[in-house]
Amino acid sequence: MMLLPCPWCGPRNATEFRFVGEAGPRPDPATVTPEQWRHYLYVHANRCGWSTETWYHRAGCRRYLSVERHTLTHEIRTVRDTATGTTSASTATPEAAR
Repeated sequence: MMLLPCPWCGPRNATEFRFVGEAGPRPDPATVTPEQWRHYLYVHANRCGWSTETWYHRAGCRRYLSVERHTLTHEIRTVRDTATGTTSASTATPEAAR
């Protein structure tokens, strides 16, 4: 089980959230080529180590959160509300990484 420390709801099981994807700039669909848009949608770094991701708290406060997570150990460094910038202190450690 992986716990995500929501700034509004407190530590919650990751099953309450929906993984949106790696955080990054979204290109303007009106100005990019179809190849660039396809690359944005389907090609991801998927690296081992620290990654900044976007998660949606669908079973809680219904906010989008920016999560800095280690992709191998699932350790959480920071969780921040993307709209307000409210930050949750990381108290979540992976209870079971697999």
